[in-house]
Amino acid sequence: MNSKQRFRARLILACIILIAGSLVLALYSIQIIDGKSYVAKADRQYIKSANSVFDRGSIFFSTKDGTYPAAATLTSEYLIYMNPKLIKDPVGTYQALSQYIKLDQEQFMRKAALVNDPYEELARKVGESIVQSISALSLRGIGILKESKRSYPGNQLAAHALGIIGENNGLVEGRYGLERTYEDVLARTGVGGSANIFAQLFSSIGGSVSGGKSGGRGDIVTTIEPTAQGYLENVLAKTSTEWKPDEIGGIIMDPQTGNIVAMAALPSFDPNDTSKVKDPAVFSNSLVENAYEMGSIMKPLTIAAGFDSQAITSSFTYDDTGTITLSGKKISNFDGKARGVIPVQEILSQSLNVGVATVALKVGKDDFSKYFLSFGLGSKTGIDQPNETSGLASNLKTGRDIEIATMAYGQGIAVSPMAMTRALSILANNGKLVTPHIVQEIDYLDGTKKKINPDLGTSVLEKQTVEDVTGMLVKVVDTALRKGALKMEHYSIAAKTGTAQIPDPVTKGYYPDRYLHSFFGYFPAYNPKFIIFLYQKYPKGARYASETLVNPFNDLTKFLIDYYNVPPDR
Repeated sequence: MNSKQRFRARLILACIILIAGSLVLALYSIQIIDGKSYVAKADRQYIKSANSVFDRGSIFFSTKDGTYPAAATLTSEYLIYMNPKLIKDPVGTYQALSQYIKLDQEQFMRKAALVNDPYEELARKVGESIVQSISALSLRGIGILKESKRSYPGNQLAAHALGIIGENNGLVEGRYGLERTYEDVLARTGVGGSANIFAQLFSSIGGSVSGGKSGGRGDIVTTIEPTAQGYLENVLAKTSTEWKPDEIGGIIMDPQTGNIVAMAALPSFDPNDTSKVKDPAVFSNSLVENAYEMGSIMKPLTIAAGFDSQAITSSFTYDDTGTITLSGKKISNFDGKARGVIPVQEILSQSLNVGVATVALKVGKDDFSKYFLSFGLGSKTGIDQPNETSGLASNLKTGRDIEIATMAYGQGIAVSPMAMTRALSILANNGKLVTPHIVQEIDYLDGTKKKINPDLGTSVLEKQTVEDVTGMLVKVVDTALRKGALKMEHYSIAAKTGTAQIPDPVTKGYYPDRYLHSFFGYFPAYNPKFIIFLYQKYPKGARYASETLVNPFNDLTKFLIDYYNVPPDR
């Protein structure tokens, strides 16, 4: 054998080894990684539709103690059916079955008489223990089919964040929430379709099915802490019962990382049973998808722009006349009263519209717009939820004094609760604009894991600016908010209320008697572990957020301090 022949032989051998190795890897992918998919396929029978048995990745919560309880997973149920053509003793069969499942005898006999029909359903959602008992009877003409079910063990817990699945052309896919955002990770191939296993095998060799990281398929672990999530939902439910708003919602976030500890909105739903939901809009996450004019919680950001631009200092004073006219329109304090010459602290302590409008105009229209845009107002936050809104911030570009002044106190600019929370967290993390997120880890089917590292953002405010504004907000809580009733002896808390008029789509103005209440706060104020945001749309029987949201915020603050053993800071 000459050298050329030896070379060809070695080349052929190498190719054989390469192909064999690829076959082994592909078989591993199909048998181990996709094994559950094909087991699920084997469980189906020709009578059932393709989507009755499916596979899908799981979603997990994460507790403060480091455990990962299931938030969304798959469970199995069973369907009992009959083939009337094979039933020889309808009465005896009925009597045997009725020991274990509830059956209407007249209906059973009517179905048993349909001898030309090979399939009639008798019962669905039957548990495994009952199925075992029925199977042991060995009844001729009675069949059992396995069905997959997406199960949410927490029921309504974090429903909007998790989302739901649905059917599309015979395939199961995510429709809302994380189920949709992470569809590429949670979906499984080879289930619900009729792909040939050999086509799957050689596609895997070519890389079009497996595609690295098992095609990106796996389970996801969230940042949502189930106990904190449950407490938030209970507080929102209690507040909703008391004030009967059209909507209510809340977010708890780590302002340093953007980790969402809890987020919830009402009305909500149980993803295990969506049959009672009459309006599909309930499935949408209003905390991310809807935009609202937030009112006075915007004022700390305006003051921050004033400090940061050096348009004002902490010693700034102004003559509060109670009302000013800009572009032919009047702007007034909430009570229309003048305060005279007062320091900048009172703008936040008394929530003065004239004062914050004065600051915004001193900053200047161009610089004010640049600051608000740098705070992420008018853009998406990047949170891992579908259909996120950018909000409405076009008034920043009009150049008119009246728009700048009204936006300074949270009217004429609409943002999502998530965007508002992110913007306010700048005051709690030394001036950085973080990216909020819900998923912290992907566990791939091949055993590898991907940690989703927080985007700690870029600085948009100087550290001294946020310290000055934080000090003002602490003073609001210690002395002004309900006359200091919320002050905690050993914890500094920075907080502010907001009350905004709700736009009237008919008149293009504002309702005279409908308001959106908002509230935010972070603590411990100078090294915050949490920022809380709350809102409710059109609560009944109260005009100001200080009447409706102070107690819910206080309850949540005390719970988080106790639950997480937050050390005191004063």
